[in-house]
Amino acid sequence: MTLALRPLLIAVLCLAWLLPGLIGHDPWKPDEAYTFGAVYEILQGGDWVVPQIAGEPFLDKPPLFYLSAAVSAWLFSPILPLHDGARLVVGFWIGIALLFCALASRELHGERRGLTAVLLLLGSLGLVVRGHQLIVDVAALAGFAMAYYGAALALRRNVPGGFWLGTACGLVFMTQGVPEAVMILVIAGLLPLLSRHWRRPQYAATLGVALIAALPWLAIWPALLYQRDPALLSAWLTAENLARFFGTRDMLAGLGYYLRTLPWYAFPVWPLALWTLWRARRMAQLGAPGVVLPALGFVVTLLMLGSAAEQRELYALPMLVPLALLAVPGIDPLRPGPASGWHWFSIMAFTFFIFIGWFYWSALELGLPAKLHSHLHTIRPGYNFGFHWLPFVLGLAYTAAWFALLAKLPRNAERPLIIWAGGIAAVWALLTTLFIGWVDTSKSYRSVINDMQRVMPQQYQCVIGRDLGEAQRAMLHYFTGIRTQRPDNKQAAGCDLLLTQGVPLDELVIAPEWKKIWEGHRPGDKDERLRLYQRQVRK
Repeated sequence: MTLALRPLLIAVLCLAWLLPGLIGHDPWKPDEAYTFGAVYEILQGGDWVVPQIAGEPFLDKPPLFYLSAAVSAWLFSPILPLHDGARLVVGFWIGIALLFCALASRELHGERRGLTAVLLLLGSLGLVVRGHQLIVDVAALAGFAMAYYGAALALRRNVPGGFWLGTACGLVFMTQGVPEAVMILVIAGLLPLLSRHWRRPQYAATLGVALIAALPWLAIWPALLYQRDPALLSAWLTAENLARFFGTRDMLAGLGYYLRTLPWYAFPVWPLALWTLWRARRMAQLGAPGVVLPALGFVVTLLMLGSAAEQRELYALPMLVPLALLAVPGIDPLRPGPASGWHWFSIMAFTFFIFIGWFYWSALELGLPAKLHSHLHTIRPGYNFGFHWLPFVLGLAYTAAWFALLAKLPRNAERPLIIWAGGIAAVWALLTTLFIGWVDTSKSYRSVINDMQRVMPQQYQCVIGRDLGEAQRAMLHYFTGIRTQRPDNKQAAGCDLLLTQGVPLDELVIAPEWKKIWEGHRPGDKDERLRLYQRQVRK
């Protein structure tokens, strides 16, 4: 592959990976639903300082991501539904993350190694689904990539490095909160202690510039929130920051969770990262900047996430960036045996999944084979099957592109990695073009809410929401315009409808004055039940 064609191929791979899945489906439970609920409030003229869902404060995260998604939804509203327009901002943030990861890799490993880091991120299994969802974590991922670039650039240019480091800290703060911003501060502060490359007077100037660059991000929104309501700022600092990282969870259990998750989540990046460390140890290069910075970043992030009160695979996203940066030097010296095995495994595995995808599409949409067709519609009742030209043509295009990549890609050190990333993109695109409607049937609340609306009285005062989650409240507001009232609100006393959330075989005890008029659930959902009650008029 010529140097001129390599960037073009990787740019096409980035677009092929990024674009599928950003449009064409409703906000999905749970993360997308409540995130879009906050975005929708802004679009409805809600508060820009205090994020809200269905008219109530929702201080889970600072508002930067919600604001950016609202701008995207507004810009694309003439041609796309609001939720699809909002989700397009995910492409922007992931693009920023890929860009700064590439820039950081260039600083640490050389000019030609930047795009290698991009391929490693694209090939990470944990990023595929999460990198296409409307969630604040994608913006935070961009911030972490920016932080590694700033720290790497500081070795060569102090002031620009400090600017990007401080901006990254502020970006992460404005999308996630205090603990995640502290991760960046800890990494930046430990670098001089662990490496002579950052142990110099100029780095002190970098940290000073970083502090100046971060201050507006760190100060303006908290000041506005305090001005609006000091109690809200106090609640946010306590419940959404200190409580998250100083909970009762056992740290060893938290570390164990992420160490069990990373083998699949960060595959195939982590084996290459370990290979880099082994070679660096043999060659006495463990102190090299390209090893110290990503290794320190990974360890600090792992320890802080492991100490948090709650663990989820979603929270592991920031670990993908340092692992990708650490894995970059492991590509070129990969031995012929493992490289060839990786290459042929990728070809066989992804080709198999592509053929399986078409087989299942035939069953789902064409009814062949009939037994599988019946099974697919049993587990997703309510899906309207049938042949659709656009998904079919797009699926064929991605399938043809996959085989063209196999036929045309010349032999080189990066070939296994390019094949892997291309296979991820092809399979993901096939899933999101051929099966997006089928998955949307069970992940969206649209059908169950529409079903509930059909039995609701034409005239009613308001709706009490009991035990409703934020996702359910957000989608109820989006699809129907209903803002439910909390049972303890004064306004609830005059409501004549009550909507509850529970499980199938355990119905809540309701006062005799309430009569159940509807019960429903998302198609195929065996765990969640929504029940609507109407207050009976006393005679």
